[in-house]
Amino acid sequence: MSTAVPAGIGSSVLGYPRIGPRRELKRALEAYWHGSSTRDELRAVGKEIQEQTWLELAATGLGQVPGNTFSFYDHILDNALMFGAVPGRFRDLQGELDPLDFYFAMARGVPGHPPLELAKFISSNYYYRAPELDQNTAFELNAEVLLDEVRRSKAHNVELRPVVLGPLSLLLLSKLSADADEGFHQLDLLEPLLVAYEKLFEQLARAGVTCVQLDEPWFTLERSERELEAFSRAYRELSEAPLRPRLLVTGPYGDFGSALPLLAATKVEAIALDLVNARKSAAELIAIPGMKRKRLYAGVIDGKNVWRIDKVKTLEYLQELYAAMPDIVVSTSCSLMHVPYDVLSEYDLDDEVAGHLAFAKQKVGESVALARALRNGAPEKWASVVMAPAATPNAAVRARVAAVTPADLQRPAFAERRVAQQKSVPLPPVPVTTLGSFPQTTEIRQARYDLGQGRMTQDEYTARVHEEIERVIRLQEDIGLDVLVHGEVERNDMVQFFAEQLDGYAVTRNGWVQVYGSRSVRPPVLYGDVSRPGPMSVDWIAYAQSLTDKPVKGILTGPVTMMALSYVRDDQPVEQTAQQLALAVRDEVADLEAAGIKIIQVDEPAIRTLLPRQDVGREEYLEWAVGAFRLATGGAAIDTQIHTHIGLSRVRSVVEAIEHLDCDVTYIILTRTIDWVLDALEDSGLTRGVGPGVYETKSAYVPDIDELDARLTRAAQSIEPERLWANPDGGLKTRHYSQLEPSLRNLVAAARRLRRRTSAE
Repeated sequence: MSTAVPAGIGSSVLGYPRIGPRRELKRALEAYWHGSSTRDELRAVGKEIQEQTWLELAATGLGQVPGNTFSFYDHILDNALMFGAVPGRFRDLQGELDPLDFYFAMARGVPGHPPLELAKFISSNYYYRAPELDQNTAFELNAEVLLDEVRRSKAHNVELRPVVLGPLSLLLLSKLSADADEGFHQLDLLEPLLVAYEKLFEQLARAGVTCVQLDEPWFTLERSERELEAFSRAYRELSEAPLRPRLLVTGPYGDFGSALPLLAATKVEAIALDLVNARKSAAELIAIPGMKRKRLYAGVIDGKNVWRIDKVKTLEYLQELYAAMPDIVVSTSCSLMHVPYDVLSEYDLDDEVAGHLAFAKQKVGESVALARALRNGAPEKWASVVMAPAATPNAAVRARVAAVTPADLQRPAFAERRVAQQKSVPLPPVPVTTLGSFPQTTEIRQARYDLGQGRMTQDEYTARVHEEIERVIRLQEDIGLDVLVHGEVERNDMVQFFAEQLDGYAVTRNGWVQVYGSRSVRPPVLYGDVSRPGPMSVDWIAYAQSLTDKPVKGILTGPVTMMALSYVRDDQPVEQTAQQLALAVRDEVADLEAAGIKIIQVDEPAIRTLLPRQDVGREEYLEWAVGAFRLATGGAAIDTQIHTHIGLSRVRSVVEAIEHLDCDVTYIILTRTIDWVLDALEDSGLTRGVGPGVYETKSAYVPDIDELDARLTRAAQSIEPERLWANPDGGLKTRHYSQLEPSLRNLVAAARRLRRRTSAE
């Protein structure tokens, strides 16, 4: 079923969704983890998703079908294990567990073995499990899973191009283990890793593989001289391996920059460029020595957003490239794992919106159609198709944005606010809280579904949610938390819940995208001017506050995160879209205050997702991103305590931006990276409250009291107890109460220990 590719012009994609069109993998994984299905049943589901993907892609006429894109949990972890990169702290389990269970132990943790750290993958909304390396890491190739896929695909008459993480990105996306010697660097392991890659190439070549794809996303970030030198050396060596397939090296998610001429100077046959986020002219490309002799995978189709391309303009650009570089493949800017499967499954999405969308299947079609047009000329009808998002402008929204002044972004000085807030909401040192969501029970999910299907009235649904909110409040009181949350019982997702209530947004039924493991979300589509018709969360949070004398936080999603976790219109400046969202959040803050809520958390965990990959544009981004947050919160009263939740970046400008948010309390995703984060906060002079997330909530692992005590004690060395908060690093929606309750009770006990020690000093 493979399709021959005419010399000079081809079509391909760099990767494909892997969770199944109806989230078949999620259900299979969770059934296995809960003990209601067998390992063989789980493997069968994975095999079916894998083979269905090959066959469907081959049937589209796609010139090359990517392989090795399926994963039972995370492709970064898959690659680490293929090369034998097992941390020392897990080696005692390796011989005891079935290989699949051992894999899940590293990903999810087991008693006595916390999971690998969950880290943000480059500039996407995907999270991966960071491999751990040290001087004792010994690489040992085990490519049987990949080779089995190659054999099975050949039996179906489909020739695959296996996708493997490049050696530099495998090393640099990893973290140092706790046992790493001082001065050890991941790149110290490059030479033995290259030996393992050459063995892989030999095995693939002997299995009949003609081309292998090596992804190097790290090299669209800022790169050090040492990293660039290692990159050049690695690909000179790999491209001269005695027995290997052709090498395609990709630079997804940004600009290959100074790594590109180094790669062009090697014997690598093909290079894939992200020409959506880092467009280059034909003249710029052929000016790079050696580039004209390469096969160019032109990433002109956006793998991270869902708007259809302008075929006419894109074809004109491809024709310019083809005239200069006659060996070209029309491709995507990155893997399509970041978009849903098929827009045709959205049967009730408004035609005006749906007509402008392209999900994974449609993007494959765009690649095939553009390659065909590049060979044979464009169909005449293309000239009349308008691809830009279309929505009638909202004059009132635009006028309100135009009227924003610097004063709208200012609150009274923090010192004044702190005095007023201590009177309004007195709290002990190191107060304990959570970040919003509690587990979504089967009954609540069913009630939400029944409401949508018309099988439950709104009054019945409200009564059911109120019952669950009261249960969550009573549990928190019993555990001993100091600041409570309503549990976000009524919410399907932190972004989708609000998007469903805002004008200018559309939501999907089946537009699921993997976040990590079995966790998927449906990113909404922001297509028009945004406004808030009415209060969105006030009634639920006010009800929770009526049940207790302890303060209950209002939980909102911030404007930048609403953008970062949505598919955002690209026909106006992002700053304007951010301001529209900020004004909607500002109105919700005001209504929460009017309902008597004294602590309001405006979450911005994705504020670093949109951060430019390199220095250029970072200051401008942080200026409008911080400005949007301050516009959302700038109207709050002096005695209202504003909290936020962010994911911290190693980029110093992001650390400094925390202070500029002018937030009363900032919760930060830390877990096992607490030392470098606290050092960064000390260096930047953060003067507000800080809640370092002292345990990870995306894992089933339950931290003990001593572990939490050690982390809080370390935090108290950098942040005085009067400014320190104790909290997990994220919401608890995906946990089970059997994991949540002991974790939170241990956290309360650890915080009380610290209070007693502090008061005794």
